[in-house]
Amino acid sequence: MIRSILLLCLLFSAAAHATAPRTFNEAKKVAWKLYATHPVEFYCGCRYQGNRVDLKSCGYVPRKTPQRAARIEWEHIVPAWVIGHQRQCWQKGGRKNCAENDPTYQRAEADLHNLVPSIGEVNGDRSNYSFAWLPQKPSQYGACPMVVDFKARKAMPRQQIRGMIARTYFYMSDRYGLRLASQDRKLYNAWNRQYPVEAWERNRNQRVACVMGYGNPFVGKVDMSVCKR
Repeated sequence: MIRSILLLCLLFSAAAHATAPRTFNEAKKVAWKLYATHPVEFYCGCRYQGNRVDLKSCGYVPRKTPQRAARIEWEHIVPAWVIGHQRQCWQKGGRKNCAENDPTYQRAEADLHNLVPSIGEVNGDRSNYSFAWLPQKPSQYGACPMVVDFKARKAMPRQQIRGMIARTYFYMSDRYGLRLASQDRKLYNAWNRQYPVEAWERNRNQRVACVMGYGNPFVGKVDMSVCKR
């Protein structure tokens, strides 16, 4: 217990000295530091060191691109494509135009609450697909329980992260005015109930809040006093 408290204090102290990122590139630099003491990849649960993934730690078997599977990439739970396609900037020049000229998009793209470490191959395969429950048995990536249906353009994440995914979508929708399809909202409501907040998600929310200046209210309250220098 004492060790856990000391670890949290160190995490919050480090976060307190960071400032909210203004761009996606800045966000990635901060994210490496936020996850430094808990280097576990999001979709499969693999451990990693630096940007190299220990594929054996979660039984991951590359589907097609072993070189990309061996590295960590930073993944938007709510894809940048989804954020941008609801904004006029995307229609006038795509992601580059949004990143350069739309302040709301810039904040959303750099929001650390929406950013997680992912095996590069899974990040590429998931693309901008929406999440769904799929009947397929996980087998594409060895023991990793992630499923991507390329034909349907859907992805099914492992059970341990479904609740966090739902609460992240609710947060991004609420904070940045993103529209959620009724089918997606129904699914995320179910996942939110079925997979309640766990300690690891609550701790992550607190760490990210110390950088961003606010937490995800769908996860729970944060204590900003622990972020003070």
